[in-house]
Amino acid sequence: MDSIDDIQEAVVKYMDRGIVLVIADLLSLITVSSCLFIKVPQINTIRENKSSKGISILGLCLELFSYTVMMSYNYTNRYEFLSYMEYPILLLQEYVLIYFAFKYQNLLGLRTKIVAVLYVIIAVLIYLRLFPLVILQFLVPFCTPIGATSKVLQLIAILRTKDASSVSRTTWALSAFTNMTRIYTVYVQSHDWMLLSNFLISTFLSSSVFLAACVYKKKTKKE
Repeated sequence: MDSIDDIQEAVVKYMDRGIVLVIADLLSLITVSSCLFIKVPQINTIRENKSSKGISILGLCLELFSYTVMMSYNYTNRYEFLSYMEYPILLLQEYVLIYFAFKYQNLLGLRTKIVAVLYVIIAVLIYLRLFPLVILQFLVPFCTPIGATSKVLQLIAILRTKDASSVSRTTWALSAFTNMTRIYTVYVQSHDWMLLSNFLISTFLSSSVFLAACVYKKKTKKE
């Protein structure tokens, strides 16, 4: 009976936080769950086609930079892990995606390996909280234009080649959805306007890439 009472008391205390925060937690869980496989369709598409045509390499690198800075910013500021848990998940998938994109465009040379080593060193410093917070605070405002640029470059790559055969519509639809849910959770939990502006712009651009991929997938099927 005591254990049941304890559970009921914990539930009551949790619900006392208010329905707005409960919904925010639920959306966070949905977002994180979606991010567990958000890049997998894109990775599989490239692997099956053995081609990364229509994929913007510069866009992927900018996206990697944006994810890294945003996760580091949240981590260093000790925000609730649930509010940014998707970033480490996205980063792991981004590494795999970049590997295959680079592989099929013959870009896995010495320069790429040197940059990868430098990236790992910086990531370790951030994890140990030895990386200066002031640098992260300086970089965060740039994540919105950089993240937006990565999506714009992907959109341009599709429009230029008029070929979305290597672009996964599922990945971009999930990207738009998860960015949309974060607009609500960030507003409710932290009111961080830098993060909010990032997610607002990301939602719009991810939706644009998804629509472009739909248009040119249909066209390539007709040809």
